[in-house]
Amino acid sequence: MENLISLVNKIQRACTALGDHGEESALPTLWDSLPAIAVVGGQSSGKSSVLESIVGKDFLPRGSGIVTRRPLVLQLHKVDENREWAEFMHLPRKRFTDFAAVRKEIADETDRETGRSKQISSVPIHLSIYSPNVVNLTLIDLPGLTKVAVEGQSDSIVQDIENMVRSYIEKPNCIILAISPANQDLATSDAIKISREVDPKGERTFGVLTKIDLMDKGTDAVDILEGRAFKLQYPWIGVVNRSQADINKNVDMMAARRRERDFWTHSPEYKHLAHRMGSEYLAKMLSKHLESVIKSRIPGLQSLISKTIVELETELSRLGKPVATDAGGKLYMIMEISRGFDQIFKEHLDGVRPGGDKVYNVFDNQLPAAMKRLQFDRHLSMDNVRKLITEADGYQPHLIAPEQGYRRLIESCLTSVRGPAEAAVDAVHAILKELVHKSINETMELRQYPTLRVEVNNAACEALERMREESKRATLQLVDMECGYLTVEFFRKLPQDVEKGGNPTHSIFDRYNDSYLRRIGTTVLSYVNMVCASLGNSIPKSIVYCQVREAKRTLLDHFFTELGGKEAKQLGKMLDEDPAIMQRRQNLAKRLELYRNAQAEIDTVAWAK
Repeated sequence: MENLISLVNKIQRACTALGDHGEESALPTLWDSLPAIAVVGGQSSGKSSVLESIVGKDFLPRGSGIVTRRPLVLQLHKVDENREWAEFMHLPRKRFTDFAAVRKEIADETDRETGRSKQISSVPIHLSIYSPNVVNLTLIDLPGLTKVAVEGQSDSIVQDIENMVRSYIEKPNCIILAISPANQDLATSDAIKISREVDPKGERTFGVLTKIDLMDKGTDAVDILEGRAFKLQYPWIGVVNRSQADINKNVDMMAARRRERDFWTHSPEYKHLAHRMGSEYLAKMLSKHLESVIKSRIPGLQSLISKTIVELETELSRLGKPVATDAGGKLYMIMEISRGFDQIFKEHLDGVRPGGDKVYNVFDNQLPAAMKRLQFDRHLSMDNVRKLITEADGYQPHLIAPEQGYRRLIESCLTSVRGPAEAAVDAVHAILKELVHKSINETMELRQYPTLRVEVNNAACEALERMREESKRATLQLVDMECGYLTVEFFRKLPQDVEKGGNPTHSIFDRYNDSYLRRIGTTVLSYVNMVCASLGNSIPKSIVYCQVREAKRTLLDHFFTELGGKEAKQLGKMLDEDPAIMQRRQNLAKRLELYRNAQAEIDTVAWAK
């Protein structure tokens, strides 16, 4: 069972090394889930003396006012060797055999964190003591509760200490060791008061009564120790510590232990309780209780750790890989991220993701509707037909059919088709640009690198602009082709005037009558409608070929070509990840390592059981 406490000790040290000591944090905390014993008491309650009695060494700083200003995680390790030493986590390769030096290092390390301002800090100090005279046990010594601030401390120090103590003992995995002096009214005990607030049923609280030997003559603490007054779920334990005179005389701790045993066994009031009194019994009882609590918590701890590992891995995956250090790695990383964006863009066009259907909507609705709105009637009004036919004839009226007039009328109508054709090109360009922006937002890795995001966006938009210009040129060329060469077969199939009984010798003025001009307008409109139907099919093909297909094939080709000529420094600037994200990834990676190591340690202990 001893390895259970060692397991928690190891995990606690790892937690502190990574900055996890139960404070409010954006990162998951393992510290709060670990069973621990917190030592709570008011100033001058004998809290330090209790800890020193359990350890059997004089090692804690002493003085007036608030001496303990940081939590002290005290980890006791029983060893078979006939020697004693101490180690601090912040000085991993240094052993202390002089416990006066341990006391000084606790004070110095406190000042390093808080300065000499007498303020407090929630960052714990980890101290491990190895001795054949201790039991395997971990205790957290918290700053003593106080009612007034001393000189040099802020007015909020009283509340700050209470808040820190409460933050530890209100957690359900915390065992509370409430230290109260017997020579004061227990109803006013700071430790009992705050313990009852967070643990009203006393299920996690152990009461320790100090200074019993200093009670007024004629009074005793039997009613409290036997549980008749201020009853807790666990029996009260009395301890007799060294007096201030003993401390001043440097009375040996082992001698103090012997004297404590004598007090309990020879006091008429307490000798019937001697078997469960004293600092030695307190240490053994706490060790045994802590072991049982740890054992009961292991299944829940394993479940919590497994769940948190999955959550940490998921977030690390979302944050993406860290930036490579070499030029080749950076280039590969940029290429991979860009290809990821390119693939998402293609998926939008191919229907795997939404958005590509908008292109078809341009061809199926927008283009035909725009062509239908063309005002061919205005071009083929009686006055306009007469005007163009007359102008085309010049000084020599046409003999059979006004061919030049037909050509001018058809050209004036078809030229207006350029508008809808250009609009279709621009509409598809806008859709492709929208899909680029959407694809960039959906490429998780690009969120990490603002500069690369801008570069990819600019490169894609510039490529789309080149494709639009080429598409516009090709599409308008289709319209110009129809204007430049008419389909002769259409006109050859038209009925001629002679076949209808017309007389070609009619005067030239009869050829410009309304009926004749109306027939010319109808013929031109039929031809233009035929051409528009053809363009309605060929314009989408041209746009798809020059824009959509080309965007799928070569959207980032120019960008990739330019990347090959960039130096490591230039590539590094493109991967300028937000420092906050870099820091969070590092913190998450360290926290994940902590949880994985904790999982392995706990699994080893669980299997050993």
